[in-house]
Amino acid sequence: MPKMRYVILQQKQELQFVEMPEEYAYQLSALNLRLNKEIDKLTADNVPNLPLAIAECDSLDLLREGYTLESGLAYINRLESAFSSIQENNYPLISLLTEIRALQAQLEQWYEEEEEGIH
Repeated sequence: MPKMRYVILQQKQELQFVEMPEEYAYQLSALNLRLNKEIDKLTADNVPNLPLAIAECDSLDLLREGYTLESGLAYINRLESAFSSIQENNYPLISLLTEIRALQAQLEQWYEEEEEGIH
């Protein structure tokens, strides 16, 4: 069984829980912090609202109904979709998309190798 970490994100009063392979959790947290730092520079109308990474942990037990655990790949796919739909002309959005897609590709490879039992 692969070692997983959990990234806890907060958007207003809502919490989101993302399960990441241990070696990629820090990358998601760092990416989230960078996106939050840069998002105010975007001038497009359809800029997504981003949660803020507030914690990482090695184990997680969700005790309240209504909270769900999202896989890191599902989360990064949603993030890529949201950012690729932005119609931005004044900020080099491609640099942010490149970072998102790099982590997306790493996670896709990790999950493929996990399915094949390579890890």
